[in-house]
Amino acid sequence: MNQTILDFVIITSGVLGYFLCLALVTSPFYKSRANNYLSLSLFLLISLSFLGSWYDKKNIILDFLSLSMSEYLVAVTLFTYFLIQIKHRYLKEKWYKWLYVPFVISVLIEIILHLDSIFHLYDSEFATFVDYTKFFTVFGYNFFLILFGRYLVKKSTTISKEKKHWLLRLNFFIICIIISWLLASIEINFSGSDYNLHFLKILPSLLSWWILYYGVFKLQIIVQKDEIHDYLVSKKTPISQKKKKINSTTSSKIIAQLYILMEDEELFKNPLLSRLDLANRLDTSEGYLSQIINQEINKSIVQFVNEYRIDAAKNLLQDPIFNKYSIEAIGMEVGFKSKSAFYNAFNISLRMSPGAYRKLQETS
Repeated sequence: MNQTILDFVIITSGVLGYFLCLALVTSPFYKSRANNYLSLSLFLLISLSFLGSWYDKKNIILDFLSLSMSEYLVAVTLFTYFLIQIKHRYLKEKWYKWLYVPFVISVLIEIILHLDSIFHLYDSEFATFVDYTKFFTVFGYNFFLILFGRYLVKKSTTISKEKKHWLLRLNFFIICIIISWLLASIEINFSGSDYNLHFLKILPSLLSWWILYYGVFKLQIIVQKDEIHDYLVSKKTPISQKKKKINSTTSSKIIAQLYILMEDEELFKNPLLSRLDLANRLDTSEGYLSQIINQEINKSIVQFVNEYRIDAAKNLLQDPIFNKYSIEAIGMEVGFKSKSAFYNAFNISLRMSPGAYRKLQETS
């Protein structure tokens, strides 16, 4: 009974992992050159684990696939994924193509060994040596390229801090998958415990779903946010088109400077903007700033800043150019820390969700 449940979990996790790979290359939201490489990497990792649990050594084809299913290719595709994300010059280097050589050599060796097992053309005592050599070089090669990719991401100056954060987190999860893969391989060779072996083989598929949220979904939101920002900068289009007019009876120099910070510098787009930051920029105290905003504008600092953010979001949501971007990406671009904060502020201001507002603009 326990074995049946375990088999079901392995099959289910494998199917879910394959579904993720398919979603990465077919969904308009995820589809990109970088995600194509990530999808291929996850496909190979899941296939290696899946075949390792289920293949029959009497089946020549599955036996061959289980041994030469591109272990050396996983590292290269993952490394390429990170290079694309950080737009690194290594992608254009001539030596980059040589990274595929270990995979090609591995396939050729496996073909030779399997021809011998089928046709018995010669007695090969080389197989054991190949297995152990492959065991050490595969994981060494994978770890080197993944850790090298991590180093390049950390040193990159071409991406935002948010994107770097998610890429490093994704890299960490991939390292976890490779470690679980290594442990599973060790168990195959040195232990007779099937339970731990199967458990370790489930991990790549299960961790792939963590990758979907932490490394792909969130990263895609950040990528969209960056695209929106770059477009606005290139077109020099002010997000906040509704300029706030200073009341003629307002005599406060601080309020006048505050409007300048919001409208000219778009300080509201900083998601970490605090009352202290504003007070420091205006050369005053937090308490006095809160007091004068409340007296002259009849709002709290949070309400004042969020009003600019909501206006900016409305302009983006009603512009067809930005229809392809997600609501969360728009919320991030205008300065909200999270989707929930954006939705709450938008609902309070307009009594509807950002999605409903977008649909209303499309039908009007």
